[in-house]
Amino acid sequence: MDLLTPDLGLLFWQVVVFLGLFLILRTFAWKPITDSLHERENNIQSALDLAEKTRVEMTALKADNDKLLAQARSERELILRGAKETADKMVADSRDKAAAEGQRILDQAREAMQNERQALVAQMKKEVVTLSLDIAEKVLRKELSDKGAQEKLVSDLVSNSRLN
Repeated sequence: MDLLTPDLGLLFWQVVVFLGLFLILRTFAWKPITDSLHERENNIQSALDLAEKTRVEMTALKADNDKLLAQARSERELILRGAKETADKMVADSRDKAAAEGQRILDQAREAMQNERQALVAQMKKEVVTLSLDIAEKVLRKELSDKGAQEKLVSDLVSNSRLN
């Protein structure tokens, strides 16, 4: 039973050693340990805060990227639509210019043909007149070779003409 009931002196010295060890540990070990634990806790908390902040920023960046992508797509569509309209307009303008040029060439060709026809008709009239005069001259020379026929022709012409 001696082992189960400790001696009062032993108990006293155990309490004194325990309190001495407790004060030494509290002074030299407990404070640095708790300070390092608090520092580690602060580091972990700041890392968690940074991760949350990064997550929020990534969400914002993703939203901005989606917005920029949508804006780029709409601008691309606008540019493509504008290019198509410009190309269609250029084709239509070219078609109109070609039609106008073709019509102008046709009109010039018609006018040239009309001028050629008029010149040809005038030339033919001139030749007919010249030929008619030549024939008339030859006929008159033959018929008016004698003086009596000449006088008769002059009197017929005078009687047929109307003098005022």
